[in-house]
Amino acid sequence: MKNIFKKLLIFMALLLFSCSPDNLTNENETITNSDSNNPGILKTSTSKISNTGTSKIWNFDNLTEWEDATQVGNPNYWIENGNLRIFANPNTWERSKVKTISSFAAGTYRWTVFVPEMGVGDMASIGAFLYNNDTHELDFEIGYGKQAIRDQLAAEPDDLIVYMTSQGYPFQSVQKKIKRGQWYNLTLQLTLTSNGRYTVSWKINDAIMATVQLSYGKTTKFKIYCSVENLQFIGDQIPQSQNYALFDAVEFKGI
Repeated sequence: MKNIFKKLLIFMALLLFSCSPDNLTNENETITNSDSNNPGILKTSTSKISNTGTSKIWNFDNLTEWEDATQVGNPNYWIENGNLRIFANPNTWERSKVKTISSFAAGTYRWTVFVPEMGVGDMASIGAFLYNNDTHELDFEIGYGKQAIRDQLAAEPDDLIVYMTSQGYPFQSVQKKIKRGQWYNLTLQLTLTSNGRYTVSWKINDAIMATVQLSYGKTTKFKIYCSVENLQFIGDQIPQSQNYALFDAVEFKGI
């Protein structure tokens, strides 16, 4: 009888140990552990949660996470003193571009870019834009501008024209003047309405310049582009100068 009682006690102890809270996993729980270098900081296990927010900044010390997107001509860009220098040559229709390897959705996109003096009348554009396809594209494009647009905006000799465009759904293009030879923060802010569609705002140095409600939303993701392209819509002559831009940083903050 003693042997049976002893075996029963052992069995009950084993059963209690196997069911202790430390060995049970709740799929809805967040598992944490201490950082060995900072014991007071708790880390959250990403295996149990889904984090939809993303934050990225590229300072252009290199082109990691970017790839060539040049359409015409040679890839005319390199890293120079912590900036991406990108250009297009005169008397060509070169279209020099880089894009992110990854795609992104709702959030705030910011380019820090130096806009130099550009050739008078040149059909050349500095681009900071988001692209999915030809109708799902959101742009900043900066150039000398056609004379008709310059006249309409009463542009001074040291003014350039920035085109802020949604290429479709709906199409909208707004033009404003900016001064050449300056650094700018160009921001595209994509927020979501209650039905999951995007509202996009174009900002220059944090001042809102244009806004539009799009008919598409969060299922459409974009790659981020930096470019200098010779394009016919933005001037009155094939470029006579080598036009360039400097990109100091690109940033994305997801929501």
